[in-house]
Amino acid sequence: MFYRRKFYTVKNDFVEKLNEHFIKTNLPNQLKYGARLVGRWMKENENNTTEIFAIWEYDSYEDYIEIENNVKGDDAHVKRIKDWYEKNGGREHVFTEYILEVKNEALVSTLNKYN
Repeated sequence: MFYRRKFYTVKNDFVEKLNEHFIKTNLPNQLKYGARLVGRWMKENENNTTEIFAIWEYDSYEDYIEIENNVKGDDAHVKRIKDWYEKNGGREHVFTEYILEVKNEALVSTLNKYN
């Protein structure tokens, strides 16, 4: 299995917009191509920001790459993403004003080594 964590630090006034975008746009397209969502959580910070992160599961790293290529190659999905950014002031504006940090990280189990 391969697991990844997608992590955002977002200004609090943008949390609902990002969560709605995830539910309506990103999640359906990821699931369509075979990604499995383990869960998605958020934690409010003291500095008017919120951490939002999701953990995804794939059969292998190669499957993850194939699914990501399919997602990024879905023209209708790419258009929905571009439209969402434009609706919110453009991609550069969103990443300057609302989304302060993004990480996409592989997760390594600490259990497999000792089993």
